[in-house]
Amino acid sequence: MSWMDDYKSKMRSADQAVAGIRGGDHVYYSGNAAIPRALIDALARRAGELTDVRLAHVLLLGDDPLSAPGMEKHFRHHSMFVGPADRDAVNEGRADYVPVFLHQIPRLFEERIFPLDVAMVQTSPPDTHGFLSLGVEVLASKAACRFARSVIVQVNEKMPRVLGDSFIHVSRADAIVEHTADLPVLPRHGISDVERAIGGHIVAMIEDGATMQMGIGGIPDAVYDSLDGFRDLGLHTEMISDGAMGAIDRGIITGNAKNLHTGKAIMTFALGSPDLYDFLDNNPMIEAHPVDYVNDPRVASQNDRLVAVNSALEVDLTGQVCSDSIGTYIYSGFGGQVDFIRAAARSKGGKPIIALPATARQGQQSRIVATLKTGAGVVTSRADVHYVVTEFGIADLFGKNLRERAEALIAIAAPQFRAELESAAKGRKLLP
Repeated sequence: MSWMDDYKSKMRSADQAVAGIRGGDHVYYSGNAAIPRALIDALARRAGELTDVRLAHVLLLGDDPLSAPGMEKHFRHHSMFVGPADRDAVNEGRADYVPVFLHQIPRLFEERIFPLDVAMVQTSPPDTHGFLSLGVEVLASKAACRFARSVIVQVNEKMPRVLGDSFIHVSRADAIVEHTADLPVLPRHGISDVERAIGGHIVAMIEDGATMQMGIGGIPDAVYDSLDGFRDLGLHTEMISDGAMGAIDRGIITGNAKNLHTGKAIMTFALGSPDLYDFLDNNPMIEAHPVDYVNDPRVASQNDRLVAVNSALEVDLTGQVCSDSIGTYIYSGFGGQVDFIRAAARSKGGKPIIALPATARQGQQSRIVATLKTGAGVVTSRADVHYVVTEFGIADLFGKNLRERAEALIAIAAPQFRAELESAAKGRKLLP
């Protein structure tokens, strides 16, 4: 039987495809811009028939019917990065948050720490050889398809065919649902003066030939927008955004100086505009790989001069970084922050950077703090932190003692909070 015959024999409606999911099953589904919406909606329609279906995923965008109030008896989320769709459920005790380094998620499936019965993913249509591209989110989806008992594929004509180690064959699918829909879009907001100032400090730390890792938001966009004049920058990052696309289009990111995957931009997922998704389609410069490769510090660090830029909610005077919670309120997750902070620290000439505005709540609250909020999670330890950047400057903490760290961090705090922070530091005996 040809792969096309195999494909046709597996075609189902969304309701038919999820009919085999049973109570107690462990199910993984792709997230970010690759959420298999038709399959999720079909599974929600079966809620009354199911109990204790355990759902694993990374970031979910938009509304997720499986995490709505009242669904917790039927579906229990195991969120490996909390997002808008499941944040309320996690903080209300209706869903669970799994702290995990992004590059270690596939290991949870391989070692059956989270044993998978079903994987639900979204792909591009098959190519002439019967291969389906996982498109804008490879992440842990390829591992999920490998280790799950059953694989359900939502084929979307609008999913770009992204190259790299991003394919599964039609033969691996147990059910195929054709459903064409626009991919979720991440709107770009204007870059603030604070973000431009932070971006300017970061740009001053970059050298020609450096390899970049950045995520989403105003600070990465400010950096990408300010790179004109640089030569042969590279990209090895968990996420590609519109900002990265712009730097590639302007000839700033070429990858020609990279040690690893020379001439290629490496990612594990993408999130942005329809233009970005069109840009990724069959683009030979872009390669998507599984997260246990892209985010593995031993792999990423093979790129010399790796500049890793990651964000934080608050940083204390010893350099501890909280980026997944506001006090006890779970906001996001570990993601790839520690993966790339450690990769950049291992890289020859690398620069691990934590970047954040100096204040929150319109200047009413310092994000450089004497102590983290009660219950706040430390995502990046003080021993891992090298550089902290705010709009007021750069604090170089690597190899510094606690007194020197406190001095450096107070110097980049907002001026109206420096006296208060200095007093607190003296109270803690961090300063004489």
